[in-house]
Amino acid sequence: MTNDIEEMLAYIERETYFTRDFIGRDKLSARVMAAMRTVPRDQFVPPELKVFAYQNGPLEIGYRQTISQPYIVALMTDLLELKPDANVLEIGTGSGYQTAVLSLLVKKVYSVEIINELALATEQRLKNLNYSNIEIHIGNGYDGWAEHAPYDAIIVTAAAAFIPSALIEQLKQGGKMIIPIGLPHMQQDLVLINKDQQDNVEVKTILNVAFVPLVQGAPMDF
Repeated sequence: MTNDIEEMLAYIERETYFTRDFIGRDKLSARVMAAMRTVPRDQFVPPELKVFAYQNGPLEIGYRQTISQPYIVALMTDLLELKPDANVLEIGTGSGYQTAVLSLLVKKVYSVEIINELALATEQRLKNLNYSNIEIHIGNGYDGWAEHAPYDAIIVTAAAAFIPSALIEQLKQGGKMIIPIGLPHMQQDLVLINKDQQDNVEVKTILNVAFVPLVQGAPMDF
């Protein structure tokens, strides 16, 4: 497994270098790469896909959802420039892989998932793997999670049709949000949002991506 992880990290480093003109950096932070090395990705995919866990590609996790490719997980995390005392909102818990990576870098992760069964299974998985600074809420990601706002950073792990105003409101002054914007089977852009101390918002497109859609509506069962 060690070799698999190192190969995954090497691919992330290569992808980072090849996309450096778009992402504004030629390597990711040591903290982010250490977190990527630490979190066992094979524990966040279905048993029949474990052999592919450390390849640099997305994988199906059921419920018409996927676990993002490692490079995208690392990049989105790095672009937030997270500090150890940060409180982060994640929209789209999924299998919990991105959640676990975040948890190693910040004080607290609040994660919202709309699919009941997925949220409950992932919550148990994270507990079994001893990730203790994570709280999961079953709800509509477009609404965020106002109870714990404002957040130092927000990460959205599925493509939204538009930038949700609730998430902008829940982002702290001086905070950053990373979110893919676009419709399924059409161009999607990974967008970095900065909110300054006067609540002004700057939106910067990073690169083209492909994500499953961010589901809008009431929590659902499968």
